[in-house]
Amino acid sequence: MRTEQLEYIAAVTRLGSLRRAAEELHLSQPALSETVRNLERELGVDLLERKRSGARMSAEGRELLPHIINVLDAVDRLRGAAGEQHRISRMVRVGTVNAATVPLLIPTVREFRAAHPLTQVEVVGAQQTEIHRALSEGGLDLGLVNHLYGDDLPADFKTTELLRGRPVVCLRPDSPLAALDAVSAADLLDGREALIAMRSGYVMHRYLHRLLEGRGPALSYTTDGAEMGKLMVAEGLGATVLPDFSVIGDPLERCGAITHRPLTDDTTRVLLMLRRRRAESVPRAAHDLHEAFVRRAAELGGRLSGRP
Repeated sequence: MRTEQLEYIAAVTRLGSLRRAAEELHLSQPALSETVRNLERELGVDLLERKRSGARMSAEGRELLPHIINVLDAVDRLRGAAGEQHRISRMVRVGTVNAATVPLLIPTVREFRAAHPLTQVEVVGAQQTEIHRALSEGGLDLGLVNHLYGDDLPADFKTTELLRGRPVVCLRPDSPLAALDAVSAADLLDGREALIAMRSGYVMHRYLHRLLEGRGPALSYTTDGAEMGKLMVAEGLGATVLPDFSVIGDPLERCGAITHRPLTDDTTRVLLMLRRRRAESVPRAAHDLHEAFVRRAAELGGRLSGRP
């Protein structure tokens, strides 16, 4: 067994495709495929499920993945101890539903990179179901997802609560709704503002559907993720409903392009959760990034708790 065989299988798992892994590793696809098959024959296990749509880790491969990562981390530590200055940097992949990208994710990544200058961080925007699947298959190390208080927690992941907030209406300061101290469901439906909703599959789509009892205004838009929603609000296309921790501290809010108002008589709580796959061991870089998220969230949560 060779170290590069383990690095190859980790690349295929992360990228979900033999072709993409071969391109990243600068190998021919047949050569990569044969190397992986040799490892599978040596271990006596089919590590990958190969389909026309791509390759993903098999159930047996997922069980072995923590051990593969452990070996690669041990090799990295050995190289570092030997003083190798030009070793290949490892990568940490984070999936996010874009609910707190600017106020939380960006400062956390900046702090992490200062302490780990050789480790790459890849941020992947996706829906919650896609993030969960990628965490299970080893394609992501960490996942940031929204969670409505009271919903069941998935048992397959280790979950850490980072932020606890409330849904608010995100709008422009010159919006007719901005003159209100609080916005009701009826206000969102009366046509004064177009409504920008998250696409089906996002927690805030489910929340808004429940809030409005399945109704919708005459003019509405649908988008993927909070960041595009906030940009559409800033450009005057309408208002959207987001967790307050997604709006407070955002550059668009700080420069006065967007603001927010509470919802009338609504006690719903939205939680921002950090999830990772349950495993006996976690790569050191992923562990350190996880801790950086926790520290940054504690700072941000303190500011949110002091909001008016």
